[in-house]
This record gives sequence, C-alpha cells and structure tokens, in this order.
Amino acid sequence: MNRKPNVAYFCMEYGLESSFKQYAGGLGILAGDYMKGARQHGFPIVGIGLMWKQGYTDQMISEDGKAYDSYHNYKYPFLKDTGREVCVRIRNADVYAKIWKVDCFDNADLYMLDTDIDKNDERWITGQLYGWFPEERIAQEMILGIGGVRAMRELGLDIDIYHFNEGHAVFAGFELIKEYMDSGYSYEDALEAAKERIVFTTHTPVIQGNESHTIERLMYMGANNGLTIEQLVSIGDAPFNMTVAALRISKAANAVAQLHAETANKMWAHIDNRCEITGITNAIHLPTWVDEEVLGNTDNPTRLWDAHMKNKRALIEFVRERNGVELDEDVLTIGFARRAVAYKRSNFIFTDREVVEDLFRKNKLQIIFSGRSHPLDDNGKAIVENLVAMSKEYPNNVVFLENYDMTIGSVLTRGCDVWLNNPRRPKEASGTSGMKAAMNGVLNLSVLDGWWPEACDHGNNGWQFGDGIEFIDDRELDAHDLKALYDVLLGSVLPIYYENRERWISMMQNSIDSCREQFAVKRMLDEYYENLYEV
Repeated sequence: MNRKPNVAYFCMEYGLESSFKQYAGGLGILAGDYMKGARQHGFPIVGIGLMWKQGYTDQMISEDGKAYDSYHNYKYPFLKDTGREVCVRIRNADVYAKIWKVDCFDNADLYMLDTDIDKNDERWITGQLYGWFPEERIAQEMILGIGGVRAMRELGLDIDIYHFNEGHAVFAGFELIKEYMDSGYSYEDALEAAKERIVFTTHTPVIQGNESHTIERLMYMGANNGLTIEQLVSIGDAPFNMTVAALRISKAANAVAQLHAETANKMWAHIDNRCEITGITNAIHLPTWVDEEVLGNTDNPTRLWDAHMKNKRALIEFVRERNGVELDEDVLTIGFARRAVAYKRSNFIFTDREVVEDLFRKNKLQIIFSGRSHPLDDNGKAIVENLVAMSKEYPNNVVFLENYDMTIGSVLTRGCDVWLNNPRRPKEASGTSGMKAAMNGVLNLSVLDGWWPEACDHGNNGWQFGDGIEFIDDRELDAHDLKALYDVLLGSVLPIYYENRERWISMMQNSIDSCREQFAVKRMLDEYYENLYEV
C-alpha cells in the first residue's frame, strides 16, 4: 500500500475541550489529542464515539467536605447533523442512532452516535458515560462497536484499519466478522480477515480494571451479533473479557509506554492466540497544552522565568477565584491531579505529618490537588474527601480544586513549579499530565513509572524517587518510596528552588527541550502508522 491507510479510531470518550462534556479522564484526553494531532499533521484518520447526553459526572464538594455527583443535560449547537442514522438490534429490539459530526476544536473528522431520538423507545443508551450497570454498558458498547462500523458504511467512508482505543469497541470486530461471513466466508476465514484490519490499544495495567461480562448476558443483549456461544468463548473466554477478546481479534496491539508494554505482556502472558503488545508511548497535542511563550524562550533564562511566573500568577488567581484561597507566588508550589484511586496514593506526601507540617509552618511549600473518582466508587470518594480535609486543616498551604477537568489540568500543568506523581509502580500506564507539565517547564518529581523512565534525567530535567524498585508487599513499597520522596524533596528540590535559581531555570530548559519532540503527538502518530497500521 503506497498511500497511508485510512484509520477509524473507536473510543468511548473524547476530551476536546472542557465545555464539551464527552470525557471522563486520561483515555478521553489521549483520544482528543490524537484527533487534534491527526488534523494538525494531515493523517487520514476519522473518529467514532457516542454522543453522551449527560457526559460524565460533575463531582462537587459539599459544605461538610463530602464528594457528590451531579448530572446535567447538554446540547451542543456546533454539532453538524449528517442526516444519517444506523440501526443496531439490542435485546431483540431495533435501536436507532443518529450520526452527528463534531465540526469544531480543529480536530480530524469525528462522528458521534446518539440514541436520544424520538423513534427510540429506550433513549437512555447514550445517556451517561460509564454510567449505570452491566446491561447498559453492553448496550453502549454495541452502539459504539456494531453501530460504529455501520456508520462508516452509511457515511461511505473507505476504512482500512479499525483502531480500538481500549476494549470497549470489541463488538466492532464482531460486526466485521459478520460482514465477511455474510459475503460467504467461513467463521475461521472471516475471523482471520477481520483480524488483518483491527489494532488495539490497552491502557489498564490492573487486571481487575479490564471489563468482563457473562456469556449469558452477551447472548441476551444480542452482542454476539450472530456468533455462537462457542465462538464467543474462543474469542474472549468465559466470563468474556473485553481485553482478552481485543488481543485475540487484533493483528497488533500496543501499550501506552515502554514500561507499560512489559507490564501488559506479563499480565496477559497466559492468554493463548493473542497478538503481542508493543510499546507506543502516549504523547500530547502541544497547541492545546503548552504555553507558546514558555516553549519559545528556552534559550533565554530571564524570559523563560518571567513566562513561568506569569503562568504561576494565573494559577494563583484561578485558585483565589475558585476557592477563595490566597497563595504566595514566592513559595514552591506542587501540583497533584489524578483520578482518585488507591494505587495513585493521592495523600502520600502527608504520610509523615511532621515533615510537611514543618514545611508549612516555615511557608516553604504549597500543594494544589485535584481529582475525581468514579461516581460508584466509594473508596475513590473517600480519597477525595481526605484531600479536602487536608485543605481545611492547612488552609494556607493546601488546596483542593473540585470537579477536575481540562481547564484545571491546563492551569495546573502550566502554573505549578513541581508536578508530583507517586503511584505504586508499575501500575501507571502512561501519565500524560507529566508530559504537559514538563513541556511547560514544570519539573516532574515522580516515581519511575509510566512515561517518566523514558524521559527522566535525574537532577537535570526533573527528579525520580524510589529507583524503580518494586515490592510485592504494598507496605514495604510505601515505606521505601516515602523515604525516597522526602529525601529528594528535602535534599534536592527545596534547596535548589530557594538557593539556586539559576540551576532551577536550567532544569526547566532541559525539561522542555528533552520532551518537546519525543512526547509530542506527531511522534506518537508516526509510530502508530509504522508499528500498527502498516504492519
């Protein structure tokens, strides 16, 4: 094939802009950057997703410090009506999905399927992103997968490669198999023919986070799309695991960092007949996330520092407007914004209170947190509430920004001095927020997980702590990493910031220059074409 193959990119969520409530977290942010990069660099890519009426949760904080979720119906006047729709049979009933085109945000062509139309008795399927329970989730994934392939046909798009961003789109593979079988192929030949056109990106390095369903429920919903029970089991096992299925019906798969590829291949080593998982490290869309003034002044220390301080003052003003807290621009400011889940250890820095309290008393440290939990995750909400409690206990030094979104992520990764990341290694898949910080001259202070092992030049463009050591026992790992964090924070980060501004700015320059090409979306898209699409 002399031309670049045409790619259809399937994803449940797209983070294009804060007000476009079609994303929950990192998966959607990656998809948004991918689509913007495709447009910017001229790659022949179209996207397919679902038009969520209520999007993901708005997670707010009550006066007593509790996290609660709220949902709102959204309408987007900039959507273009294609005048087309598709039909998917779900639970023995026809469900219709209208095809919208997202014609804004300077992204590649993106089509969204919407079941909230008059001819449907059950309009709820595209109601809430990741909402509700197993039957609803399967219905959503049937619209995305089966409906997505049918939308490509309805729109007359010539697609060579179908890229599943996470396992949610696996039923698109079933639709491709069905198309081949309807044209006279045997099941075995249809599976092989479909496989040559499917690639898959896996994100979740925790086995429990990889979605599965009972075979009986898939058959009841009609998700099998004509496949027999035996064929379903041969693809995804029983219970039916969406990641396992994707690995078996794809010609190639990738993890989202080099370390994550090692982790993922170990995770799924016991699965037979699967494709290998290569590493294609995530990247970011620079025009969306990186301040041009910072990026353009790496050769001028004075201007670089001035640009950084401009962003820091903007962050301080943002915090004042949102929380009524007056932070000090001369105090080292750490940012920490993550999905609220235990392995990310959100409140890790508070483990030894004497250490941080001493820094707070001396006004040497400010920390700004943000993050959201899944609306059904009570443990995640408890993590959020713990951070809120810390902000009340230390009101002049700790801030929690509620309802984490792209706006908060952008102002934090531009305006903080240090970006903290301390998951239990190796459970971080990638962590693109650290890339955004790095290219804005915000120095990473992170364990060697996700993307950071590929970028870290310790003491020159940021810091690592923990030396990449892993323990089976979480308590041993936590104790080891905590000592390492405090050693680096107290022994390197704080002294350089307060006593050696010249070196600090030099590290900012190194951070930007070492990451601006390697972790820009063009490199990622090139690798997708070289290692997945054209293989």
